[in-house]
Amino acid sequence: HHQRPVKFVPAKSSSGPPFSRLPFSSTPPPPFFIMGMSKDRKAWYFERMEELITTYAKLFVVSVDNVGSNQMQQIRLALRPMDTVILMGKNTMMRKIVKNFAEKNPGHPFETLMPLIKGNIGFVFTNADLADVRDVLEANRVPAPARVGAIAPIDVVVPAGPTDSGPEKTAFFQTLQIATKIVKGRIEITSPVDLLFKGDKVGASEAQLLGMLDIRPFTYGLVVEMVYDNGSIYSPEGLDITDD
Repeated sequence: HHQRPVKFVPAKSSSGPPFSRLPFSSTPPPPFFIMGMSKDRKAWYFERMEELITTYAKLFVVSVDNVGSNQMQQIRLALRPMDTVILMGKNTMMRKIVKNFAEKNPGHPFETLMPLIKGNIGFVFTNADLADVRDVLEANRVPAPARVGAIAPIDVVVPAGPTDSGPEKTAFFQTLQIATKIVKGRIEITSPVDLLFKGDKVGASEAQLLGMLDIRPFTYGLVVEMVYDNGSIYSPEGLDITDD
C-alpha cells in the first residue's frame, strides 16, 4: 500500500540552474528539446553525465518505450530517496560523452557500455542496492490496454468464465473461434483462450475483445536491459543470484 509521494520542492543551488529545470529532475525532455539544446545546456549535460559516471559505480541500462511523462515523474520521485538518478538523452550525445570520458580516463570500464547505447534507452545511476532499485522500477509499472498494432510483450490468455456481454455478441466471439455458452442471459467463455503469444502483433478484434472484457494485459515502465556494476556487465537475471 503506497503512500502518495511527497511533493518535491526544488532547492535553489548556488551553481547552475535550479533543480526544477534540470532535464533529469522533472519530466524527460521531448526529443526536439535536446536537438534544440543550447550550447550552454549541452555543456551542462556533458558535465552532468560525467559527474554521474564518476559519482556512481552502478547503473541499469533501461528501455523506456511507452512510458509517459507523468509515469516517469512518479518513478523519479520513488527513486529519489534511494540516491538514484535517471538520465535520459539522445544516443548520439550519450555515446559522445562516454567516448570523451574514456579518452580522458583510459582503461575506465565505463566504455564497455558503448554497445548498449542504442534504441530508446536511459541510464539509472545508483549507489543503492541494485535489487532494491530494480524492485522499485517493477513496482512502478502501470497496466495498459492492448492497442491495435502493439507487439505483445507477453502471452495473453483470456480466462474461462462469465462476461458482461449479452447474446447479441455471440457472433463476435465466434469469429475469434472462442467457445461460449449463454448463462442467465450473459455470454460465458467455456475454456481459457490463448489469444496472443509474445511477439504477436495485436489485431483489431483481439484489442476489441480485451477491451470488452476489461482486460489490460500489458504493463509499461522502465525495463532493465542490462546491469553495470563496478565495471562488470550482466543481465538482470543475475540480480537474483545470492552469494550464499
